Amino acid sequence: MEASGSPPGEVSILVHRGDDLSQPVPLPRPGYGTRTDLAAVTVGAADGYRSWVLPVLGHHVLVAGATGSGKGSVLWSIIAGLAPAVRAGTVRLCVIDPKGGMELGRGAPLFAAFSHDHAEATLELLRALVTVMTKRAARLRGRTRLNTPTEAEPLLLVIIDELASLTAYGIDRKIRAEIEQLLGLLLSQGRAVGVSVIAAVQDPAKDVLPVRQLFTVRVGLRMTEATQTAMVLGAAAREAGAVCDQVPDSTPGLGYVMVDGTSEPLRVRAYHVTDADIDYLTTYFIPARGAHLPDHTVQKRAP
Repeated sequence: MEASGSPPGEVSILVHRGDDLSQPVPLPRPGYGTRTDLAAVTVGAADGYRSWVLPVLGHHVLVAGATGSGKGSVLWSIIAGLAPAVRAGTVRLCVIDPKGGMELGRGAPLFAAFSHDHAEATLELLRALVTVMTKRAARLRGRTRLNTPTEAEPLLLVIIDELASLTAYGIDRKIRAEIEQLLGLLLSQGRAVGVSVIAAVQDPAKDVLPVRQLFTVRVGLRMTEATQTAMVLGAAAREAGAVCDQVPDSTPGLGYVMVDGTSEPLRVRAYHVTDADIDYLTTYFIPARGAHLPDHTVQKRAP
């Protein structure tokens, strides 16, 4: 802000406005000594030249946005933020990429389990996760209200690239019904015992996403309609400035986030994660050989 040439007795004020999230934010690659706080994983930048930290432990995260809005950037930023914990064995990534593994397949060496179809392999993985969740609940009942991840009891993070491929599109009705039931169990009972779900979706309509109210953290990227913003973040969030339908095409990864218990949306932008970044992660942060789902020996890895 500065005074500019003005007649005597008058003051002109020139205000320079900028947007600190207008440019892509490169991923700061983690090092071996990087500490991972599962309650505050750094995944990008926020307004005011701050870091965007995302609570993962004890939460489920929904990422919604139109095609090209940067949902993959958010997922990869989360994976990168968790990479040191993956290497340490306190986090195990269970990834479902129903689009044939096109988005997340490059990171397969980081995953304890990987399904890249939307039928039997995915069902088997979800059944295994529910089994693990049930056994953990029986062991931890009366001992703790929130499991602290260790190598013996790691955080199991279920990452789903396009949730609608499992709950709405082109899938047998019987299989779809079981998938919805298993996801409902994980979302309603998994947080306390260390089983969290992060899911991306393009269309947040209720017939596509019947369990959306069970996600405690919701990220809204660019959307095509104002009503979609309200579906994901709530009507009050849009009134408070979360205008997802006004995010430009030129800023993938930019959007707004709401966490249960907060009243104000936070404007954020996920890191820009390149193929070279992913290759770095899969070179230096792969989990110990033999890491798989606790209490279950079946693994689904990319060929």
